[in-house]
Amino acid sequence: MNSLPSKKQANLTANVVDTTQPTVVGADKHPGWNVLRKIATRITTPLLPDDYLHLANPLWSARELRGRVVAVRRETADSATLVIKPGWGFSFDYQPGQYIGIGLLVNGRWWWRSYSLTSSPVTEGARRRTRTITITVKAMPEGFLSSHLVSGVEPGTIVRLAAPQGNFVLPDPAPAAILFLTGGSGITPVMSMLRTLVRRNQITDIEHLHSAPTAADVMFAGELSELARNHPGYRLRIRATRVEGRLDLTRLDDEVPDWRERQTWVCGPEGMLNQAEKVWSSADISERLHVERFAVSRAAAAGAGGTVTFARSGQSVAADAATSLMDAGESVGVRMPFGCRMGICKSCVVPLLDGHVRDLRTGVEHHFGTRIQTCISAASGDCVLDI
Repeated sequence: MNSLPSKKQANLTANVVDTTQPTVVGADKHPGWNVLRKIATRITTPLLPDDYLHLANPLWSARELRGRVVAVRRETADSATLVIKPGWGFSFDYQPGQYIGIGLLVNGRWWWRSYSLTSSPVTEGARRRTRTITITVKAMPEGFLSSHLVSGVEPGTIVRLAAPQGNFVLPDPAPAAILFLTGGSGITPVMSMLRTLVRRNQITDIEHLHSAPTAADVMFAGELSELARNHPGYRLRIRATRVEGRLDLTRLDDEVPDWRERQTWVCGPEGMLNQAEKVWSSADISERLHVERFAVSRAAAAGAGGTVTFARSGQSVAADAATSLMDAGESVGVRMPFGCRMGICKSCVVPLLDGHVRDLRTGVEHHFGTRIQTCISAASGDCVLDI
């Protein structure tokens, strides 16, 4: 999800996110570490033990998830895979198809986006020693961070991470018959699924139709070809859209006659996703379709924005009608709660104490006294957030 996706909504608790004492995923799995930290806190006050741990190793942080870029591997002319070693507290038992948030410090500012994990979850045993994850990023003309991740990140760079999440996932055991429909960088979450299926020895009956402008634009081309050679149950067809045109899903019978009987995962351009939803709905089998979107459609900016005040931190900033409240807060150093950063998981919800904000996707305005999502809301006049 590259920066990602219409995933089904994650569960939302009724409590306001605590931004003053953030927790780390997996902390409950390391009780020994937590005991040592509590003891060290008493000894080192007013400095926190995290301050000393950071000096020893930047990945030993209990305040936030961090990772170190171990390697950057070019996939195509405009895409690359980042191999990342996560720090303390990262949970390696994510589900294939999920995505993570990644933050990179560039020119004094933290830039955040969400990307699908292309690695397979690390299981118990010898494989757990690897302790790395991968994301594969396609540089987008309008995407500052994606271009920087593909061309400007050096091994050894420390990044911030958000915990894996998302509902575009592969179950275990996998369905008996699968159809993957992918386009461009939409292959990234499916790559995690395929690698996991190989590990689980569950490559049984898989049809995979992938579209890219040219053969040179196909991510993971070598690995996909090898997979098709070694596993008769995996059948791959590459469509070069500049020569063959886009795949017309209304004629899917010509490609996969039994598509109606298969569980289908589709990820790619918005047009492909919209057509898939219409075709599956017309066949009355929408429950067999799983869709991942890499971008949230936003309504045209309206209004003049306003001054956003963050009540707890005492910070204020002027923001225009197209800037999310999350971006506005981070621009002045406010520690904003976040998850997917695209309006899906609702980890960023905070109370609106005063004023009005506007949903960037729908244009709907929300008034004071409600709880709003900061990642997809913008100021509609002056407003005050309880953070």
